[in-house]
Amino acid sequence: MPNPVSHSRAVIFDMDGVLVDSYRAHWQSWHFMADELGKGLTEAQFVSTFGRTSREIIAEHWGAGCLTPDEIAAFDQKKEALYRDIVARDFPEMDGAGELIRELAAAGFRLAVGSSGPPENVDLAVERLGARKYFQALVTGKDVTRGKPDPQVFLTAASRLGVAPHDCAVIEDAPVGIAAANAAGMVSIALLSTGHTRESVAASGLIVNSLRELSPQRIAGLIDVARGKVARGIESAV
Repeated sequence: MPNPVSHSRAVIFDMDGVLVDSYRAHWQSWHFMADELGKGLTEAQFVSTFGRTSREIIAEHWGAGCLTPDEIAAFDQKKEALYRDIVARDFPEMDGAGELIRELAAAGFRLAVGSSGPPENVDLAVERLGARKYFQALVTGKDVTRGKPDPQVFLTAASRLGVAPHDCAVIEDAPVGIAAANAAGMVSIALLSTGHTRESVAASGLIVNSLRELSPQRIAGLIDVARGKVARGIESAV
């Protein structure tokens, strides 16, 4: 077992495209909903929604003057239930996710999920990963009022972990998630997953092709560099 790196560092994982290779399942469930709502959703439009809550997507794409808030909520629940049915049949764990979670926990990192998805989706993911005992906080779309790129989800996670934002690293795949992590003052790590390009996540502090490129030591180094920048900024302001 590796020696603890530090108990004051934290990693916040996005869920879709980071812990769960969920592109296919979400695309299928949105496609079913688009047919039911009578207005198509192109794959390009689908990709542009990554990182946002389902209720925001439904309201923007189908809800303007057509659906009541209660109808939006009902379609939101149905869409996410369809998604869970798909992933439950053959859970698509992102390569290296379970190993990285265990390595970080063994190294003393505090861990959280910061997701725009509903709690049921997050619960399914952490259970199938066998990782519930490693997470000290699970923040979902129901815990926030503002979706990414607003940093609320990540700041909430840091608060629940009892860790300062500049001591946190966020692993994300969506441009809006990277923007949210940066706005929160956290280290942003972009995982290139289906539907994203290196250019779309160029604002991140580090881009990796696989979670297997990450380790507790590498993430600790990134956080320490960020800490140093914060410290120098405080000193220069005094």
